[in-house]
Amino acid sequence: MLGYYKKDIEKTEVNNTKPEIARSIFRRITLFYICGLWLLLSCIKTTKLDIGTVHIVAGTSKLTGKIITPNRQNKNSIMVSITVLHPISGENIKYEIPVNQSGEFAIEVDIETDTTYVGLQTSLEPYKALMVRLVDSSVTNIDIAYDGGNKIKYIEVLPAMNLIDMTQSTEVLRKMIEYTPDTLGWVYPQLFDKNIDEFLKYVAKSAPKRLELFLDSNDMFSKEFKGIIAKDLRLFIYTPDIFDYEDMMKRNYSNSTGDTIGNPEIQKIDRSYFRFLKDFNLNDPQYLQTFMFSEFQLELLRNSILDLPEIGESDIPSWLAGVKAILADLVGFDDGQYYDILTANAYARQLNEQVKPLSEKQKEHITHYWKNGEIAKILFRKNQQVVELEKVKSPVVINDIKSIQKDKVIETIISKYKGKVIFIDLWATWCAPCLDGIKQFGRAKRDLKGKDVVFVYITNTSSPLKLWEEKIKGIGDEHYYLTGEQWEYMMEYFGFEYIPSYLLYNKEGILINKFTSFPGNAAIKDMINDLL
Repeated sequence: MLGYYKKDIEKTEVNNTKPEIARSIFRRITLFYICGLWLLLSCIKTTKLDIGTVHIVAGTSKLTGKIITPNRQNKNSIMVSITVLHPISGENIKYEIPVNQSGEFAIEVDIETDTTYVGLQTSLEPYKALMVRLVDSSVTNIDIAYDGGNKIKYIEVLPAMNLIDMTQSTEVLRKMIEYTPDTLGWVYPQLFDKNIDEFLKYVAKSAPKRLELFLDSNDMFSKEFKGIIAKDLRLFIYTPDIFDYEDMMKRNYSNSTGDTIGNPEIQKIDRSYFRFLKDFNLNDPQYLQTFMFSEFQLELLRNSILDLPEIGESDIPSWLAGVKAILADLVGFDDGQYYDILTANAYARQLNEQVKPLSEKQKEHITHYWKNGEIAKILFRKNQQVVELEKVKSPVVINDIKSIQKDKVIETIISKYKGKVIFIDLWATWCAPCLDGIKQFGRAKRDLKGKDVVFVYITNTSSPLKLWEEKIKGIGDEHYYLTGEQWEYMMEYFGFEYIPSYLLYNKEGILINKFTSFPGNAAIKDMINDLL
């Protein structure tokens, strides 16, 4: 996979589209949380929540398949990766599946809706993402045949799917995301000095224009997938840029004027700014089948202007009352399933970001509210996974080296860990593939626990300090927060253009490897083990 991006480059009509993100849409898997009060508080929740055509379930599904290549090709080196949506526990999970010499692979995964879609990619054609349907308590089989140039020749899937839905969904989404008007005389829009209403109207026109050009008239897609793609596009446009108005307007000023030094006066917003949420119809259950929904929910839960309360050990009805007082007018409704999902996502934020298990009081509140319902089962299943992760998580160590000269930073860091293999991750809180790589490798670090290796995470001031402090609780290990000058020097010194980027030093402090983009757990573990 290619890496993520520098935060301050690349222009599109509405926001700064990030290079590579369209290609790796399924890696935007910082997806996080939702839930709430939609029945009368005195009612007993059912064990299966019906949300139109989608049911929330604490289910499992099995994916099997075969990769067919020219006869002499070694299939043992082929990997299949899938990204599974977990909209209730608020994240997208990526799995790497080895292919055996016969080309076969199989995996059983947890799912949170009775029908879900996973993004599937192979190491043969890593930028070609397929959408594959998984069904609770069922098996989906997909056979993919490649030609000698590692291009797909044909696909067979059971149960059957619309081939266009499966193969072209991510491609049409990429085209819409990357779209820039090519009309004569078009210029990058200057929005930083416009009033809020004018700006929001401008943004609201972006998705319909793209859908009209690339999707609406394409009858090859099913009606269902048109709805999913349209929702993912809207979520992508608004997340996270539109949530952070001040930051986006500063970048718009820089991009539209060419002034990278000036500090324009940006108008202040209040909660009323988020009236655009009413246009989303967030009670629509189809959002549970989009890849951007969890990230959208996370932005909403942690936004400092909305300032939704953390759920902590509050009882659910009381927490919901406070949340509805803020959100109801903005989203356009004060009941419905969306609030249940938002509540679950609020708990999941603790589980995912802090890797902190539920307290006994929190478990009591969940049981009292949802009884033995599916959302409770999902949260308790996730909680058990966090309990196991916490057993092997290393404590967080924050190292302050802001006073160190920029050309001495890496030397200072390396000198602290003499006699250890050092694996360094350059990342940021806003970089979804960075977070995805960290989450994936967190499951592999347990295998290296107790060995002579240290894990170092380096970011800079583009990561909001408060958010960084929250994120690293769930990461553990050694952390550095560089100044902008220190960071730019390091990126240039090592020749990195994008993040995530990585450095690997041996026990003698000699740089052995450097690379951009997370290559997978197996590759990194092999590199580290070779040096131990």
